[in-house]
Amino acid sequence: MDLFNSQGYAATTVEQIAEAAEVSPSTFFRYFPTKEDVVLIDDYDPLIVEAIRAQPPELPVVDALLLGMREVFEHLTEEEWASERRRQELFRSVPELLARQMQATVSAIDLLTGVIAERMGVPRDNTGARALAGAFVGVALTFLPPGRPGHFDSHDFDRIRSAMIGLRTHLDPLTP
Repeated sequence: MDLFNSQGYAATTVEQIAEAAEVSPSTFFRYFPTKEDVVLIDDYDPLIVEAIRAQPPELPVVDALLLGMREVFEHLTEEEWASERRRQELFRSVPELLARQMQATVSAIDLLTGVIAERMGVPRDNTGARALAGAFVGVALTFLPPGRPGHFDSHDFDRIRSAMIGLRTHLDPLTP
């Protein structure tokens, strides 16, 4: 990230990244198929999924999602927040990263679909679980936009919860 920030994403080579990490380029490619993957790797999604799994089973799914996400975000250090803001700035400024970020968002929805399906006791390919995962990610991105300065606070999570409850209220009458 320091190399990308100091000399630009396009000007930074895999060889320079490997040298800064004190590994060979072949070792780099063992962990990252492309240079884009260095920026795309998201260590937080698996942590969020595990935090959701750890919520009490009687907790409603949306509350479990929010509490899991909140637990992870509330424990990030200032350094981790700064790194995440730099990463999000790269997404906004490098077109090829923005396109790959969309693919990563679909992968995040896949992860959430799995944990939602587990909590609901339905198969992973359940339409309702996938729709809820997609809605949750969409609402979260609305109220917690990537790269926003600062940290998330309880007001942000309250807004997401209210929006998800609002969606449910609006969709329930449409349920056959």
